[in-house]
Amino acid sequence: MMNWSDIVRRSLSGEGITRDEGRAILALPDEQVMEALQAAFEVRKVLFGKRVKICVLQNARSGLCPEDCHYCSQSSVSSAKIDKYPLMEKEQLIDGARRAHQGGAKRYCMVTSGRGPSDEDIERFCDVTRAIKQELPLEICVCVGILSEAQARKLKAAGVGWVNHNLNTSERFHPEICTTHTYQDRIETIRNVRKAGLMTCSGGIIGMGETDEDILDLAFACREQRMDSIPVNFLHPIKGTPMEAHRFLTPMKCLKALCLFRFLNPTSEIRAAGGREVNLRSLQALALYPANSIFVEGYLTTPGQGATDAHRMIEDLGFEVEPTDLPAEAGTA
Repeated sequence: MMNWSDIVRRSLSGEGITRDEGRAILALPDEQVMEALQAAFEVRKVLFGKRVKICVLQNARSGLCPEDCHYCSQSSVSSAKIDKYPLMEKEQLIDGARRAHQGGAKRYCMVTSGRGPSDEDIERFCDVTRAIKQELPLEICVCVGILSEAQARKLKAAGVGWVNHNLNTSERFHPEICTTHTYQDRIETIRNVRKAGLMTCSGGIIGMGETDEDILDLAFACREQRMDSIPVNFLHPIKGTPMEAHRFLTPMKCLKALCLFRFLNPTSEIRAAGGREVNLRSLQALALYPANSIFVEGYLTTPGQGATDAHRMIEDLGFEVEPTDLPAEAGTA
């Protein structure tokens, strides 16, 4: 039997939980998942109350990527039928920010395909960020691949607050999902982001064929790296990718994983991210007990829950959308 009150106490104190306890959470009988969710909510409530941060992704450059990430429809090994286009113009990206704000988003994340940004890419995002910050009260996040410290510092100076660069999975399993860059390349980018004074946004993808030990490794790595914001994605198998037949997840497995990440990372923003609609299905609302943030309006090349439906789901649960004018709290992304 799990001692949930002790797990909550140790999570909030910063002591965390043991690997054996994490293993037990992932292996919980489904009928006990509500107990885990209630305990995770006790942790979430202390740090984030009942607020839910709405985030919107903008696919700023689509396809044309040389990397071979097996889960991605934009990768060099994908034959998925997607839109492919170069980096969007400044006004297109600003328009995307306006739409995000109108939909109640607190954070706007501009994402590019590719191994890493050119100097021209960095200048474009700096220019766009300055323009958005003058007009809208949005948090700005960029996801541009492998990043140097110098590039990160330029983004910071322009007003970017967060950089997303997911670890994706465990160090052990990483070669099974990508061979054109290493897990250590990703760690190095996270370190460059932190050195530049930016907030880190980094999590992973559950359901790619990894073991529970790999999920534990990823959750503990996020804790070790003190990630400020942790997107927990659930694989949405896309036709034309090497993982198109990977259907390993149940809604209960997804909820257990979210609880694990919350107990190990109590002060981090936990986001129920890509694939939640496909994998959590009718249980989506329960993800908000451990998670305090969601994406709306889609995931780069796949559709997602619309902003209106998301707002209704949040309100039906008795939670509230985080106001767009509420400043980010130190240490809670």
